[in-house]
Amino acid sequence: MNVLRRFWDEHPRLSMWIILAIGMVVIMIVAARHVGFTPPQWAWLIAATIGLAGACTWIITWGDEEEEEEDSE
Repeated sequence: MNVLRRFWDEHPRLSMWIILAIGMVVIMIVAARHVGFTPPQWAWLIAATIGLAGACTWIITWGDEEEEEEDSE
């Protein structure tokens, strides 16, 4: 558990991206499991979902950079 906590402290954005991506992929798989996608379609959907999670993480942390600059002054 200490390893996870240390990773979260050292890489908060990457941790957030991983957690959000896992959650989004699980929800997508559950919601679309009976659609009949082929394996390449699933691969592209999962890759796009992981990319979307990264974009969401980037947008969520926009304000963090401004707060860090203000704190350092």
